[in-house]
Amino acid sequence: MTAISLLINGQKKQASNGATFERKNPLDGSVATTAPAATVDDAIAAVEAASKAFPIWSAMGPNERRALLIKASQALQAKADAFIAAMAGETGSSAMWAGFNVQLGASTLLEAAALTTQVSGEVIPSDVPGNLAMGMRQPAGVVLGMAPWNAPIILGVRAIATPLACGNTVVLKGSEICPATHGLIIEAFQDAGLPEGVVNFITNAPADAGSLVEAMIAHPAVRRVNFTGSTRVGRIIASACAKYLKPVVLELGGKAPLVILDDADLDQAVDAAAFGAFANSGQICMSTERIIVDEKIADEFVARLTAKAKSLPLGDPRKGPAVLGSVVDMSTVHRCNDLIDDALAQGAKLLCGNKAENTLIPATLLDHVTPSMKIYSEESFGPVKGIVRVKGVEEAIAVANDNAYGLASAVFGKDIARAMQVAKRIESGICHINGPTVHDEAQMPFGGVKDSGFGRFGGKAGIEAFTELRWMSIQTTPRHYPF
Repeated sequence: MTAISLLINGQKKQASNGATFERKNPLDGSVATTAPAATVDDAIAAVEAASKAFPIWSAMGPNERRALLIKASQALQAKADAFIAAMAGETGSSAMWAGFNVQLGASTLLEAAALTTQVSGEVIPSDVPGNLAMGMRQPAGVVLGMAPWNAPIILGVRAIATPLACGNTVVLKGSEICPATHGLIIEAFQDAGLPEGVVNFITNAPADAGSLVEAMIAHPAVRRVNFTGSTRVGRIIASACAKYLKPVVLELGGKAPLVILDDADLDQAVDAAAFGAFANSGQICMSTERIIVDEKIADEFVARLTAKAKSLPLGDPRKGPAVLGSVVDMSTVHRCNDLIDDALAQGAKLLCGNKAENTLIPATLLDHVTPSMKIYSEESFGPVKGIVRVKGVEEAIAVANDNAYGLASAVFGKDIARAMQVAKRIESGICHINGPTVHDEAQMPFGGVKDSGFGRFGGKAGIEAFTELRWMSIQTTPRHYPF
């Protein structure tokens, strides 16, 4: 069992009223973490600590901020074993997935370090003689970040890193499902030696999330909000941000299509489909949720993918290597079982896997999925995936776009020009040609369209999200006035 603390103004604290909550392991129900159940007063104190630290951090030179972010990256990597244990305990994740999270989290911090000198502007021609007009980017202020449990290190670091690089200070609201994992990220920033109040950390009991989040969004010092999570909760966050006129970046749910054209390299397509569908047991916002395959090659592709899926190891990640560990809770099991029952009742064919009685769900594929089946349109967020057979390119595009979500997508085909034309017509923020739907790099503009949210994390897009663009001018010669 792990016990963690809040971090407010550089000081580890418990909730002001002494309240705590527990996160239990999804496989055996043992207590994985005991965490402080912060009050609204605690949340406000964290925002005010960040606000107090902002003038010093924002005025710090870019290379000094860079050095601290590099140290944070190194400190994060040094905690790899602790992260692996925490993720296995809190979310049932495999060591492979936890290790990838550490790697990309550390890379994200290095990318943020490189961005400190890239916060630039431009000189804009003015019609006023002698007027030097500029578009200048400046730190916005306090950034409230909220990260989920499914890729907790990657997304927890992402909520913090670029805002810090731009000169903002941060409050991270940790996930109720993985408070210890998110707490380790905060420890890495402490180990790096960031000034007090630059990064603050709040954990809360699930029932208190709404009041805490609204109180922080409402606070005048909070100038930016970023949230990664479900579309349902994203709508609530967006509504609160609209109420208080706070800019927000939202990265929400997904139902990523993987389109297999009739000229695809089947070996590559099968490997990409298996990785995209079953990495972290399908609990990734970019997970391949819809496998759309041309009927000309469908039989061969499906046979190969089924064999691959059957070979994937499933087990308790605390007891040894596994590709598929535990899913996060029994609600995922019930949702996936319902999707299987519904699809089979309407004529789908079960290729491998099946319903589960506990949180160890095997890799499951359903063939001949049709629009009337729930799995066609609803996000499984688990290792249960549907295959839709189509006739030609136009039907493939239509099926790919026949969904409310639009985060990640992918297209496989040897004719790159044709595959590119297909990719351009898919309604998503991200599309990969001859690669998996699950692909993340810290420097890339990451985000979605439609019900998958708006705004972008990553690289220069992240700078745009977490700075204020100001018009500033200097009148260098006497100016003529009409009166």
